[in-house]
Amino acid sequence: MKTFVALLRGINVGGHHLLPMKTLKQLLEKLGCHEVQTYIQSGNVVFDSLREGSSLSKQIAAAIKDECGFEPRVLVLEKPEFEQAARDNPFPVDESEAKTLHLGFLDAIPANPDLDGLKALASPNERFRLVGKVFYLHAPDGIGRSKLAAKGEKLIGIPMTDRNWNTVAKIRSMLDSR
Repeated sequence: MKTFVALLRGINVGGHHLLPMKTLKQLLEKLGCHEVQTYIQSGNVVFDSLREGSSLSKQIAAAIKDECGFEPRVLVLEKPEFEQAARDNPFPVDESEAKTLHLGFLDAIPANPDLDGLKALASPNERFRLVGKVFYLHAPDGIGRSKLAAKGEKLIGIPMTDRNWNTVAKIRSMLDSR
């Protein structure tokens, strides 16, 4: 049995695509997942399964559509992949800055990211790095003000779901307890 992290995109935002974590946990258990744990309402799940990650993404999205009437993007990572993304963080920050560091988890390695376009959008205080299937963004002036955060996905050319360093650290802690 493998341990996975599922990152759901676009749920429980602004009163739309509501999905209680209790319901999400039950849906995963119906799919044969074990030891299902969720973290906050934005769709972070750690679980064990005998299935493969690529099929799990589609099955989880379809189960949510059947139950809730909408189909979110679901990215499933194996435990070592998630842990490697955290270890590869090129921008260490202390706890007081954890909300300024974001990891954008990509569905695939981008073939032709517009790195020049990304550099042009970055403010003088922002730093970013694209490593494999992860877009690291340190935005000390706030992610909500960042043009790079707003347009990064389009310039990278691959769908991504974003988590701040606090969330990444909490998911790592959940993984460590397994």
